[in-house]
Amino acid sequence: MNYTIKQIAEITNAKVIGDKNLIIKNIAFDSRIIYSTRNTAFIAINTNKNSGEKFIDSVIDRGINIIISEHHYPQFENINWIIVKNSVEFLQKLAQYHFESSHLQSIGITGSNGKTILKEWLYQCLWNEFPTVKSPKSFNSQIGLPLSLLQINDSHKLGIFEVGISMPNEMEKLENIFHPKIGLLTHIGTAHLANFQSEEELILEKLKLFKDSDTLFFNGTEQVYNLVYKTYSPKYSKTTLISYGLDNVNNISIISDIRDRNQDIKIKYFHEEFSLKINQRDEVTLTNVLALIGILKNFEFSNEKIQYKIDQLRSVEMRLESIEGIKNNIVVNDSFNLDLDSLKTALQFLNEYQKSKKSLVLTDILGVNSNLKELYDEVSDLVNEQKFDSVFLIGNEISKFSELFKSKTYTFINTQELIDSKHLIEIENQIILLKGARKFEIERLKDILELRKHDTVLEINLNALLHNINYHKSLLKPTTKMMAMVKANSYGLGSFEISEFLQHHHIDYLGVAFVDEGVELRKKGITVPIVVMNPEQHSYETVIQYNLEPEIYSFRVLELFYEAVQKSGYDKKYPIHIKLETGMHRLGFKDHELDELSKKLNKINVKVKSIFSHLSSSDIPSENEFTSKQLNIFEKNSTYLIEKIGYFPIRHVLNSSGITNYTNHQYDMVRIGIGMLGESQYSEIKKQLQPVVSFKTVISQISLVENGESVGYSRRFKADKPTKIATIPVGYADGIPRLIGNEVGSVGINKNLAPIVGSICMDMMMININHIPNVKEGDIVTIFNAKPSLREFADYCKTITYEVLTSISPRVKRIYVKD
Repeated sequence: MNYTIKQIAEITNAKVIGDKNLIIKNIAFDSRIIYSTRNTAFIAINTNKNSGEKFIDSVIDRGINIIISEHHYPQFENINWIIVKNSVEFLQKLAQYHFESSHLQSIGITGSNGKTILKEWLYQCLWNEFPTVKSPKSFNSQIGLPLSLLQINDSHKLGIFEVGISMPNEMEKLENIFHPKIGLLTHIGTAHLANFQSEEELILEKLKLFKDSDTLFFNGTEQVYNLVYKTYSPKYSKTTLISYGLDNVNNISIISDIRDRNQDIKIKYFHEEFSLKINQRDEVTLTNVLALIGILKNFEFSNEKIQYKIDQLRSVEMRLESIEGIKNNIVVNDSFNLDLDSLKTALQFLNEYQKSKKSLVLTDILGVNSNLKELYDEVSDLVNEQKFDSVFLIGNEISKFSELFKSKTYTFINTQELIDSKHLIEIENQIILLKGARKFEIERLKDILELRKHDTVLEINLNALLHNINYHKSLLKPTTKMMAMVKANSYGLGSFEISEFLQHHHIDYLGVAFVDEGVELRKKGITVPIVVMNPEQHSYETVIQYNLEPEIYSFRVLELFYEAVQKSGYDKKYPIHIKLETGMHRLGFKDHELDELSKKLNKINVKVKSIFSHLSSSDIPSENEFTSKQLNIFEKNSTYLIEKIGYFPIRHVLNSSGITNYTNHQYDMVRIGIGMLGESQYSEIKKQLQPVVSFKTVISQISLVENGESVGYSRRFKADKPTKIATIPVGYADGIPRLIGNEVGSVGINKNLAPIVGSICMDMMMININHIPNVKEGDIVTIFNAKPSLREFADYCKTITYEVLTSISPRVKRIYVKD
């Protein structure tokens, strides 16, 4: 993209205020992840849920001087404006013009699962055959697709773009913007199915993308196969239809036993048969490989060349790991792949952290078919915008361009040279980004820099957490606020790391149990309002000192806290939150106390920021009557108190299960806790959520225990036949209760459950792997995530998921992953 403001205005019928001749090369839509301000315009996107216009002042502070907006704000001086009627429609219209002007060959991918994997595989196979552009990350929505298309430049000959929908009638808009010549319909699953009347309606909606395609490759499951030929084919008779899948009815299929590892995979491509070496043999991978083969055949690749391309495929790692480092550092490990897109993504990710100082380790960018000077000019421009304290360059190529980097810059031929220099272990209180091509093995630096070396880890997927929050928000009115509960170290996940992520994504309030938890967050830079749910008497001065907001649940607490406010010299109305007792009989003011409460509140220098209560049984259908009674009491008493104090505080009563089961009682705010971790009592809700937490370890040793021999303390397991036993380095000191030993609980290995045998030790436990093939020392073991799930693990423990999570020991390393 490379347009003047005047050109963009003419293309989109927009109005210009300011310099029409300025050039725009990039459009930023998220104020939090602007990695460069040069030739960049910020588009203030307005949706039903949010308005980007409220962030205009922050992007101007960052150095942006071109704003695309539906409204003009003249108070911002020396800013250039493109005024549009509808920000999303503007973006789509510009993208449509840009795509149609490019005349490049195009591949469009849609479906429920596998879009990003296949996009990345196709890019790996085709980029060095044709200059290729692709969707960054999973940009495929009404906003993401246009932003992807605007990346096309004059040098590109091929574009590979994902297209995603979640609602009926969305695809027509996207097809109007982007009409691919080659179409790829991947697996259709349950994602977004809740928004459609049937799976058939969802499939037909996705097929609309391909109405002008020359060729359509589609995953030929029975329902899709029938729909394509009965419904799609008559409408679009000019499109060549090619089905792929493990079923032999498809044009591209597998005709050998995929379980027999002694032979290659035999492929049927129409009437041709040939064999390929494919190591990964699960059904999902093989189905994706068939789609890849079909498109490579369409580009007239020989079978030998296809085999070569498959051999060269790298695993698609789309994640950034964040871990606690030595010397109060945060280490962001992105040593999975390196190209310009992934570098931009990693630099954006850094903006989510509060640390003011940061360092970068960056290697040669391998396999880029372009002029090296131009490549590293662009790389250095991106890096220089971030103002790193130190930059460590690894590799012969990038080291030659070290003078382009403005930070204090060090060069090394290989990773070992950097390790030997000791520079990294001298860094303190920074965020350190490790960004490199696999060849350089810079994951070795992570091993040196991480604080905890324990093989047992708790992995927290931040994207899944955000997905779950957004799902709950989708049930609410756009104006309803949300408080995230981060008490008890965010249910064991890490209070600061979770709070920082939530603050970055504009959570309205955070809730903690005790003052110390709030103080820790304030000291680390969290500025969001924090409610302390149980402010202890001795902590009131600290509450005020750190600008925390206390729950007030009794007259004693109110009087003692106000005494502390007076002693502190605080001269404004101090924010407090009033708890009402509605039937749980834990804490809160009762109805007969409201008159006296209102009189006291009106006399003292405090402001009631919210009035709230807590539902005891919102997750239990049989207790609907009691919950309704609680809600009625809250409505009556909160309304009465509001009338008495003469203003309108925020009201909130719904917890996670309340949000999904009693949505009509959302009031002004809701509180989310276990729901953001992907847990729900209801199977239909659970299907819409994503698991956030994965507790994992590795196999330390595998032993063959002979018939009659015993395992572990007290000899509680005795083998009745020769049995393979694996020892894993996790025990009751890590949070595994002893009661699930002796075959009560199981762990997951290679999608199989392995029962825990014998007594659980402090630091180790043993598992029976006799029935699981191809297990070796060093393999990953899942304590809980998918199999077993967190809920299943809690059932083993005869407890609830909250207790499981909060019991995980601090010595277990937390890793924060962003896909």
